[in-house]
Amino acid sequence: MKQLTPDQLQRPELSEYKAAEKMPVCVILDNLRSGLNVGAIFRTCDAFSVEAIYLCGITVHPPHAEILKTALGATESVTWKSFPDTLSAVDELIASGYTILPVEQTDHAVNLDQINLTELFPIALIFGNEMRGVDPEVLKRCQQSIEIPQDGIKHSLNVATSAGIVLWECYRQNLRRRLGSGL
Repeated sequence: MKQLTPDQLQRPELSEYKAAEKMPVCVILDNLRSGLNVGAIFRTCDAFSVEAIYLCGITVHPPHAEILKTALGATESVTWKSFPDTLSAVDELIASGYTILPVEQTDHAVNLDQINLTELFPIALIFGNEMRGVDPEVLKRCQQSIEIPQDGIKHSLNVATSAGIVLWECYRQNLRRRLGSGL
């Protein structure tokens, strides 16, 4: 076994990628403190063809050095928009017909392995601040949340790790749906 070279991976050109159909998922970052986390989430969104990232509140935005360090160019391939607060992004997406799903431990949480995300498409996933989680005012606008099942004693994951897990599940379910419909 050997690693594939970049040529063998057959990566699309930037213009091809930007024109390609995207998974009907947007990511809302609610006041993230770390540009490194933001950059890692950009890279994950690129990997899974997410429609857009909404950077809200104190969340830094490109061309911030910490983002560029971990995004490795994904700030060029993933559409992004900045908002002064998270509720403004939520309002815009609700008006566009999106189901808003915070990734948060709440009294209305559904385990990630128990939800059919494709039935809710288009969706906007909210990932909250590294210390405080999703803003309580934002949670008031939502009917349910998604929780990542976990054992351990912390019941806590890094926000970029959480985004990777949830976006992979969205991608997996979307791929299964597309293949099931003959695409």
